[in-house]
Parts: sequence; C-alpha cells; structure tokens
Amino acid sequence: MLYLPLFQSYLRLEKSLSPKTVEAYLCDVKKFAHFLSHNEEIIDEAALKNAVLNNFQDYMQHLFKEKTKATSQARTVSALKAFYRFLQYEKVIENDPTELLEAPKTARTLPDVLSVAEIEAIIAAIDLSSKEGHRNKAMIEVLYGCGLRVSELINLKLSQLFFRDNFIRIIGKGDKERLVPIGETAQKAVIHYIDGFRSKLKIKKGMEDILFLNRRGAKLTREMIFIMIKEVAQLAGIQKNISPHTFRHSFATHLIEGGADLRAVQEMLGHASITTTEIYTHLDTDYIRSAIAQFHPRY
Repeated sequence: MLYLPLFQSYLRLEKSLSPKTVEAYLCDVKKFAHFLSHNEEIIDEAALKNAVLNNFQDYMQHLFKEKTKATSQARTVSALKAFYRFLQYEKVIENDPTELLEAPKTARTLPDVLSVAEIEAIIAAIDLSSKEGHRNKAMIEVLYGCGLRVSELINLKLSQLFFRDNFIRIIGKGDKERLVPIGETAQKAVIHYIDGFRSKLKIKKGMEDILFLNRRGAKLTREMIFIMIKEVAQLAGIQKNISPHTFRHSFATHLIEGGADLRAVQEMLGHASITTTEIYTHLDTDYIRSAIAQFHPRY
C-alpha cells in the first residue's frame, strides 16, 4: 500500500490544506522515513507504519542537534501527527503512536467560507444538460445542506436516506453513526439525480446501494469530487481556494451566524469534541456584540 499518495489526497480533500502546506507535510514525513531507514533515498513504508514514540522523540532530538528552526520543528510535529491520524483513519494502524508527542501551540488557520450567493452561483454554473449535471448538483446540495465530509458523501447509501422523516444516516469517523437533517432543496436534487442519471446506469456488482456513482456505475473517488468542485467554482468566477470541505465549513458557519446552538452543530458535524466545532465561531465583532445585547440579562 502506498501511504504517501493517499496521505496527499487526504490532506487536500479531507483537511483542505493549501498546496504549499501539503507539499511541506509530505516532505516532513519523507524526511522522517529517511531518518528511520538511515538512507536519504529509501522510504520504508513498513518502518513508517511500525514507528513508536521513541522514534519520534529521537527524530526531534536529531532536528534540534541539526539546529532546525523552532517553527520547522513545530510543523514537523504537526505533519507527523497528521500522517499517523491518517493511518489510523484508514485503519492501517490501531493506535496513534504520536498521541503523546508534544504538539506546539500554533494559530489555527481557517479555510475560506462561501457566502450564500457564492454557493448559489456555483450551483447555477453546473451544466444540467450534461450526463453528470444533476448528479453534481445533488452532491453539492448534500455537501452544503448536510455539512458532510467528502468521505461521507462518497460512501452515502440509498439505504441511509430517510426522506420521509427528513433525515439521512451518516457513518462518520470511527464508524460512529449520526442522523443529519436534510432539507427539501437537497432532497429534490437527490431524487432528480436518482430518477434520471442513476436509473440509466449499468451498476457494478457491490455498488447497488451506493448513492453517487460515476458513468461506469462505480463509486466516486475523493479526487473526482475535488476536481468537479474546482471546475464548477472556476466557471462561477469564484476566486477562493475551494474544496469539498469548504461546503462543510460554510454549512457550520452559516448555522452559527444564524443563531444555531453550538451543541446542535457539533452533533450534525459529528465532532467528538465541541472544541473542534468552536473553530466555526469566527464571527464578526458586531454579530457577537448584538448577540450579547440580545441575550445577556445584565448587558
């Protein structure tokens, strides 16, 4: 199994990191692999998979002796943590060996948020006369309407749709299930796709229950979703750095700005900790002031 190419896609599609950050993280992991093999030309993926805490501590000590800048050391820790969380996410390893590796306190960068008008412009730019047009529209409606991760979108099944009750059942990280409300707009887009494009496909064996399929009747990849969104955003004239995660981020941001309860948003996003959800509370000062004025009894 080639971990690094998959890790690269994971950083771009699941974490929505910039191309420069992705490149830096890959470089950091490769350098660690060279350190493990004592060879600057060899990347032993088995050694990477089996690394333990002492290996990371020895490597950080090596960087310190090499007088590596503190900022570069901090990024290395972040890169290694991201890589081993990815291996755990893909069930390559059971436990994260970097869990006790001290992480530096660094400022969190937030991905771009789309306005409602920008999201509408992106959806309007989809060519509905093409074979995949209604499928692409349905996927974006579900990404934004339900705040899904791209991995949750491509694994969504027909048997997980409960439109009569206005919910979909999602299998998230760690195989944790959650129910997410789905609105009428997204439901209509999905039904139009199912009755149109999907009903005409020759579906591959084993893919009968997968909702979103390619023209060969097989499950889509994260890369396909990423490319589609980039192309449509470009057609819509959106200059921001767009990825599937942008719609999830916009979903949460718009809910919180509209006054939604943080705990409810946490449940819909499938965050284990509310501190993860709190990154979406990057609200402007006027909104925060008006919220306090409205709800605080002694303001």
